[in-house]
Amino acid sequence: MKRAAFLISCLIPLAACSKGPEVHERNASVEQVANAVSASVARNDLYLKAGEWKVDATLEEMTIPGLPPEAQSQMKQAMSERGNSSYQYCLTAEQAKKPAGKFFNRQADKNCRYDHFSMGGGKIDAVMRCAAPAGSMSMTIDGTYSPESYSTHVAMNMEGGQKMTMKMRSEAHRIGECTPEDAARAEADSGTKG
Repeated sequence: MKRAAFLISCLIPLAACSKGPEVHERNASVEQVANAVSASVARNDLYLKAGEWKVDATLEEMTIPGLPPEAQSQMKQAMSERGNSSYQYCLTAEQAKKPAGKFFNRQADKNCRYDHFSMGGGKIDAVMRCAAPAGSMSMTIDGTYSPESYSTHVAMNMEGGQKMTMKMRSEAHRIGECTPEDAARAEADSGTKG
């Protein structure tokens, strides 16, 4: 469950890459997709507008087959409390020019591959599958993006020990400049400085 929430939250920075030439990958690793997106941004000097971003994430639907109704209700409430959230993050100029961040953490996603990944013309469409000892997970991602905002929908299906389906939506907007403290923290977290 934690892995699923992590992967969903990490899709957000990727969906925000600016408009430009299209990236199309099939049967690709997370690293291959990261490299393709970074190369496209570098070739075209395209990047998100650096600054402070606000994200609103909403858990739209959750189904856990076979779980007793009381337990399912408690689980939905707990996930809703965690899934419905707002947060802010600082995107530095260096990070904006070189999409990476947690989403492209190659160590965390060695067991994940994209069936397909398409990004261009302000739209993103992808299907990713991940294998784990306890089961497997597939995610369908679609959304829109521009230099100052993005919107994504993620549908996740977990198989194995505990079957579950979830649908989440994220909306994000650039809200201003980063404070010097937030910029320093963002640089330290991504290793772009120091």
